[in-house]
Amino acid sequence: MPDPLGPPVLTCGEPAGVGPEIAARAWDSLRGTLPFAWIGDPAHLPPGTPIARINTPAEATDHAATALPVLVHAFPDPAVPGHPTAGNAEQVIAVIARAVDLAMSGGASAVVTAPINKKALQDGAGFAYPGHTEYLAALAGVDHVVMMLACEALKVVPTTIHIALKDVPQALTPALLARTIRITEAALRRDFGVAAPRLAVAGLNPHAGEGGAMGDEELDWIAPLLDQLRDEGLDLTPPLPSDTMFHTEARARYDAAICMYHDQALIPIKTLDFARGVNVTLGLPFIRTSPDHGTAFDIAGHGIADIRSTVEALKMAGRMAAARADT
Repeated sequence: MPDPLGPPVLTCGEPAGVGPEIAARAWDSLRGTLPFAWIGDPAHLPPGTPIARINTPAEATDHAATALPVLVHAFPDPAVPGHPTAGNAEQVIAVIARAVDLAMSGGASAVVTAPINKKALQDGAGFAYPGHTEYLAALAGVDHVVMMLACEALKVVPTTIHIALKDVPQALTPALLARTIRITEAALRRDFGVAAPRLAVAGLNPHAGEGGAMGDEELDWIAPLLDQLRDEGLDLTPPLPSDTMFHTEARARYDAAICMYHDQALIPIKTLDFARGVNVTLGLPFIRTSPDHGTAFDIAGHGIADIRSTVEALKMAGRMAAARADT
């Protein structure tokens, strides 16, 4: 991939959600300190938002101090807060594809995605993907990606994600765990500037199985797999009890935590920093971050949505781009 030529791009997301107002307010918060280009229809932005129409993300640097730089993408319908329209669904998808094209070609250093509503896209455009991440992977031609949730205090990676807890033991395979660990370790080096990543690995069962008294997975295959990966040079803990992994002293001993299922990873990070958590997709050929919240149709248009996660997603994208440029 060519060297990045421009700053991050922020997709508009679902126009009927909080995405447009958050974009405008995030720009106002950052101004020229972190230039980014917003891709969307200017008519969907809050009234009075100062904008600069640009043709490439690189031009955002010249305008970001005084106006929100906009790569104009026309939509057929107006944005009615809280009420997505079928007519806009295809263009929501097209904006994501446009952002990926810019990142893959080197025109943008990162893609930051505002929230979408999957049902609205499925109803309006037959969207065939479970979510944002799977669509991004398909656009990039990548088979396997990893979800990381990150804030200043903690980085966590759930190995299995949006499945029922009863299905986790079957879905959690040695191949999946090994792939998740390898992708995370590589991303810490390339995108976060960690020269020698230290990974803490949670057990599946309470007390990491307690020697087989509370489950056999740790003894049967998780610990042997970690031994194998450790022999390859990865810095990994043995399977740890998840209830002792996330206090202050424990977090100082690792750079990221590999967890076995969704809530094991997300409860600690949302407890530590609910408003500033950032969703990062690892394993893509470009940088992708996203605020860790949804479209919030119930408050869209009221100007009260919390912008902190979006601001942090933009900042993290900028830091990751700088780290990647240095590797």
